[in-house]
Amino acid sequence: MMVADRLEKIEESATLKISDLAAKLKREGKDIISLSVGEPDFPTPQHIIQAAIKAMEDGHTHYTPSKGIPELREAISDKLRVENGIEYSPEEILVTPGAKHAIFEAVMATVNRGDEVILLEPSWVTYEACVMMAEAQVVWCPLNENFEAPDLQEYVSDKTKMIIVNSPNNPLGVVFRKEFLKEIRDIAVDHDLLVISDEIYEKIIYDGVHYSLASFDGMWERVITVNGFSKSYAMTGWRLGYAAAPRNIIDSMLKVQQHSVSCATSFVQYAGIAALKGDQQFLAGMVEEFEKRRDLLVNGLKEMGISYAPPDGAFYLFADVSSFGTGVEVSEQLLQEAYVAVTPGEAFGKSWRGWVRISYATSRENLMEALKRIKDVLI
Repeated sequence: MMVADRLEKIEESATLKISDLAAKLKREGKDIISLSVGEPDFPTPQHIIQAAIKAMEDGHTHYTPSKGIPELREAISDKLRVENGIEYSPEEILVTPGAKHAIFEAVMATVNRGDEVILLEPSWVTYEACVMMAEAQVVWCPLNENFEAPDLQEYVSDKTKMIIVNSPNNPLGVVFRKEFLKEIRDIAVDHDLLVISDEIYEKIIYDGVHYSLASFDGMWERVITVNGFSKSYAMTGWRLGYAAAPRNIIDSMLKVQQHSVSCATSFVQYAGIAALKGDQQFLAGMVEEFEKRRDLLVNGLKEMGISYAPPDGAFYLFADVSSFGTGVEVSEQLLQEAYVAVTPGEAFGKSWRGWVRISYATSRENLMEALKRIKDVLI
């Protein structure tokens, strides 16, 4: 009776749950290799760290404007124009404590009780939770064997308010083709829908090209572009993200921020400026290393006869383990018998019960040992 009804059907984050369990086993002395966590294992670049230290020494340890400091919003505006081909003024940008909170605010600010929000299945676990907390309805659109949704139109109703798109995709690692994104654009325009474009993995691509949906004709006024610093700059713990959208949407999201977290951490925002304007060589080196890890993992799974989605970007490999059991069964077996932590596919959508997500945000040595253990248990 003391818990709000809106939270009863919302489950604990499966990815964080697995990560926490793996950490617990590790504290107990088990030799755990975690392939479940969604964060780069690289240290934050030193020039970013130094910018935060300098900001603290300069006295930037108090509240900032809720939208974010002007200098960071200007840097984000420049980045979006140059890299993504989309024009947003600093007043159309909201700095948030992480991209996850930007997504939460975007849903809360635009989705009403009873609205429908289309999620492309499989889909990152938090999208569904945000929609449910807004007391709206999730409509799952399963992707086909090519990891696209040619029948997306069939999932649109008179209650549909929004589509959420994530490319490169978590958990798939797929980079959506321009043609598929154009189909989403056509449906959004024809039915006057909003779109959240989660572009947090945009810089971690090996094959394919990233396209910002807001750059497509007719989409600027209906897209909320969400991005952040966690993945590209190894700044997960810093909690710094942003959203860009038309002013009326940003101002509505701002109300959610003002009455919840107030603002992103002051000195972290100065670190964000350093990340955007500083040396980008770190990123190229990180992506190169991720690609080597991806190839190592791909070759190991091929040897075991395990198929997977095309790992074109991000640092996840979504693997079909249905010949060994459900994703939950295989995940539990690997954790208990091999001390390897992966995430069950059904955490990202019930249609993917026979799949698991494997994160290769760990060393090549760990990946080689994990593959050996997985083979010993499953083959």
